[in-house]
Amino acid sequence: MEFSTGCGWTRLPVLAAAFILGSVLTVSAQIIPPFSPPAAASDEAETETAEAPDVNDPDVLKGIDVDKLDWSQLAVDAGTGIDPIAAKKRAQAAAKDGLDWSSNANANGSSAVTVKQSVFSFWDTRIGADMTVTSEPRTMSELLAQKATNGGNLPQSSGSAWATATAPGAGVIWDKTAVEARVDPGSEQSKLGASLTKSVPLSGDTSLTLQNGYSVNQQGTSAVPGIGGHITRNYGTDQSAKVTLTDTGTSVTAGQTLSTTDDKWLRKVGAEQKLFDNVTVSGSVGETSQGAINKSVTAGFKKSW
Repeated sequence: MEFSTGCGWTRLPVLAAAFILGSVLTVSAQIIPPFSPPAAASDEAETETAEAPDVNDPDVLKGIDVDKLDWSQLAVDAGTGIDPIAAKKRAQAAAKDGLDWSSNANANGSSAVTVKQSVFSFWDTRIGADMTVTSEPRTMSELLAQKATNGGNLPQSSGSAWATATAPGAGVIWDKTAVEARVDPGSEQSKLGASLTKSVPLSGDTSLTLQNGYSVNQQGTSAVPGIGGHITRNYGTDQSAKVTLTDTGTSVTAGQTLSTTDDKWLRKVGAEQKLFDNVTVSGSVGETSQGAINKSVTAGFKKSW
């Protein structure tokens, strides 16, 4: 925040006169009298002799390793007096704390837009929205192309708002608590979930991570003439254990889930392998409520900069 003060318009003539008078006096003081005698050459020689370094002067760099000096402190713009490195760090911090926008084009002609912002850094609390934005077709060919991609219908815009927070755990019971809430007004659907995580080192390069999750899904239906709307809720829980081998980049996960719509625990096992930098491949096998086995193999690439 910037504060500024100003003088009234009635004081401007007085200030201008004072400024002009001060400038005249300063210039007059700097004028050399025309009859001043020139400085003696011997005085100049004595001054140069006094300013010349002596071989017997102490060495100010004695005991200092020049290679370990932080020369980046000298990277300052002489014209503006601004440190470019510090300015870049301040800009990155401002971008991190401000709104973060991202957009990706979908195959059906719409765009997936995500906006998020940090509101509390201590618990890593963030709020945001995920939106699907459609563009109006400008030509008949674009209209037909969008209908062909979406099964004869035009894509509709939609969006959901969410909030996440990560808090510390409770001593030795668990290490981290994560809470997530999401609301989708278009489909009248909302979700509230929480997870508790505990990590236990098994050896120097092996660790075990235990996680318990709980969620509540709420689905509403719009009222129609003669039939009132109603709300249904689905409660669910999941448990998982993950073993990670740091040296090989391998992790194995086993877990199970249970919800009010299912009459039994559904079990799932999976593994993930890091091939090289930022590239991983993973596979999983799990049960479904219909009794069939669900298998999947995926590969992913992740890069942050």
